[in-house]
Amino acid sequence: LSLEQSSRTEFYRRNFVSFPTFDVSISIFTKLTMSTNIKRARRSWNVPVSKMAENTFNPIRNIVDSMKMTPNPDKAMISLSIGDPTVFGNLPHSESCEQAVIDCIKKRTFNGYAPSVGYELARQAVADYVSTQTSKVEAKDIILASGCSGALDLCISCLAEPGHNILIPRPGFSLYKTLAESLGIQVRHYNLLPERSWEVDLEHLESLIDDNTKAVIVCNPSNPCGSVYSKEHLLDIIDTVGRNLVPIIADEIYEHFVFSGNTYHSIASLSKEVPVLACSGLTKRYLIPGWRLGWIVINDRDDIFSAVRKGLTKLSQRILGPNTLIQSALPDIFKNTPQSFYADTLKYIENNAKIFYEYLCDVPGLYPVMPQGAMYMMVGIDMKSFPFKSDVDFTEKMITEESVFCLPATCFQYPNFFRVVLTVPTEKVIEACERIRMFCERHLMPGRDTSKRYNYSTKIVSNGSHLTACEKIFEAEK
Repeated sequence: LSLEQSSRTEFYRRNFVSFPTFDVSISIFTKLTMSTNIKRARRSWNVPVSKMAENTFNPIRNIVDSMKMTPNPDKAMISLSIGDPTVFGNLPHSESCEQAVIDCIKKRTFNGYAPSVGYELARQAVADYVSTQTSKVEAKDIILASGCSGALDLCISCLAEPGHNILIPRPGFSLYKTLAESLGIQVRHYNLLPERSWEVDLEHLESLIDDNTKAVIVCNPSNPCGSVYSKEHLLDIIDTVGRNLVPIIADEIYEHFVFSGNTYHSIASLSKEVPVLACSGLTKRYLIPGWRLGWIVINDRDDIFSAVRKGLTKLSQRILGPNTLIQSALPDIFKNTPQSFYADTLKYIENNAKIFYEYLCDVPGLYPVMPQGAMYMMVGIDMKSFPFKSDVDFTEKMITEESVFCLPATCFQYPNFFRVVLTVPTEKVIEACERIRMFCERHLMPGRDTSKRYNYSTKIVSNGSHLTACEKIFEAEK
């Protein structure tokens, strides 16, 4: 050892008497010296990002941001792409929601930190709101989150980790893939069947399950499809995952958002054995997405989720829950929002759906699938009828020529379709339909018949890497 090193070593020997031997002090000294050398070796900045950040990928943003969007300067832009019901100002929230928040602000008792899982009065309000005769829950079964997307994030993070997989619908909400893959969790897409109003292909779903499958996500009512599953189909889904012992994450943000002639059933209300984490929130039904109040309902009849309950609580402690003012307003929001508000909202959106469907059924080369609820409609494109390379190319050109922006369904892992939102002002719906018609007629390939009315049928055609039923057949005018 050098004289300087020997002196330091003697210092450590005398002052750190808990070190039993000279070798230990040498070891400590060596580590300190190595640490100093490492620090001195840094000659320039190098700050890498985490694997989670590197793995985070949003398909919609990636596709939309890469599109060449240059609207026609002679036509006002009509955006049918954004699933935010507040954009156009034609669907205001209920004044009762507004008053509930104002009252809580004036009380000045909800300005501090809440429990990470949420105030008990808010959780009990959610429990009362979601409970049914066959699926009763209490405050202890509720975890509040920052919107439904925050609830989904907690559920996926709690149930799976790198090396595991979860099953998600195709077409389906792109955030499932974004959340899972950012954590190193594999996603597997099970097909939905447009010829059966986007029901789940149960045989395909079951074929994807293996020992590493930790959850199946079911979205009902559906984004982007607008489907509402019957009680019988939901029971078939429950039976399929149940015999494979896989829990369900139910994305039910559009709960009760169903059109006339359809009935909403929560999955938990029908499940007798399969445990369900149901995610929802105020965003859609109450038309207040920016308030960021969502929840997880733990439906677990047989205590299968005992460890999951603890895990969700621990994960909720990372950000200490959503906005306390909105939490505290929940009881009055649920209690005082009039039924007429829900009815009027649904009537408006269903009317828009009918307009879109009737118009687009008459457009050559398109075949809309009539939705049963939610805020969206999927429209198939007969790519053989047009000179476009893909649904992305189709929608991009429609922006350039007609200033109508529809979201290409490639964003939902389902090419040769596009999605329209139904919350647009009705006059814009009519104008958009007329522009879409002109665009399609302008680009229709020679030899295609434009004189007949078309509707959706069940003939199987190729769509990307899988088969779907997306063919139009002649239907006599009624």
